[in-house]
This record gives sequence, C-alpha cells and structure tokens, in this order.
Amino acid sequence: MISSGCARRAKRSWRASGRTDETLPRHHETRILPYTDEQMFALVTDIARYPEFLPWVIALRVRSDSEHETVADMIVGFKGLRESFSCRVHKQRPREVCVSYIDGPMKHLSNEWQFRPAEGGGCRVDFMVDFSFRSRMFEALAGQMFDKALRKMIAAFETRADELYGAGRAISSDGRSPSFSG
Repeated sequence: MISSGCARRAKRSWRASGRTDETLPRHHETRILPYTDEQMFALVTDIARYPEFLPWVIALRVRSDSEHETVADMIVGFKGLRESFSCRVHKQRPREVCVSYIDGPMKHLSNEWQFRPAEGGGCRVDFMVDFSFRSRMFEALAGQMFDKALRKMIAAFETRADELYGAGRAISSDGRSPSFSG
C-alpha cells in the first residue's frame, strides 16, 4: 500500500469529509515498467497532453503550473454525459504525484502516483485512486464501470510510455502477471 505524504494527507481529508462508506470505488495498482522514474514522472505530470491519449478526456486547461504544483480544469465525457472538474496536482520530482480535488461533480477525489527504481532496472509504479460522486446516478454508473474504465486508463498511460520511450513489457511485482490490484 502507498504510504507517502500524499496518502497521509488523503487519509486526513477523507476523515475530515465525513466519508464512511468503504464500498465506494477505490483501487491500488502496482506495475514494474521498463522506464526510469524520471520518465514516468514526466509522463504523468504532462497534464496538458492528457486529451491526446487518455480516454474520455475531452478538454483540459492548465490554470497554473510550477515545479511543485499544477492546477487544471478538465472536461470528461462518456456516452453523452459531460462533466468538468478542477484539481490540484502536487509534484515531488521524480518520486511522487498527488492529485487533490478542488471542485466539480464529486464529493471526493484523490489519486496518487509513486515512482521508484526497480531492482534489475526499470521503475516500480504504484497508483491509487479513490473517489465518490455527489450524484447517486454518477455513483451508480461509476460503480458499474469502474474496473473497466480504470484498466482502460492505465493501459492508455502504458501505451503512451511505450510511444514516448520505446516499447517494453510490463511485469508485476510478483513476477507472475502483468499487474496486480488491491
């Protein structure tokens, strides 16, 4: 499990928001990829390019960007539904990216990326996302499609890394399958 400064901040904010329903979508994934931590950090923090490769990202506007923080507005859409939201991206080059929710249709959104050099080369990537919607309709839709949508987005990041840095094979931390989830 991710045990970073991001995770500690997120746990505090979850408690502060009064969140008690542990059945809401939450996912943790670990991958070993044949790229450096710096390359993966650069890919994840190149937020302005998300509409080029991430499914359902229709448009994105970066409001501010610095070495340690980006604030962006994003429009996502799926089957006629469109929503916009704003987030703050905290960056600790090249080890950690934490996304915190500012405003939009959600009650809560937190996502974290950690990048560590892997034994034998490459990079261990830990990814966690946790969210809930204000709308019961969106919450029900998200619950039904969460796993499929998340896998599609993770695949989009991996494909983008292959395109930018050269094709490679992802191996899980247990060495048996492409990934493991938690």
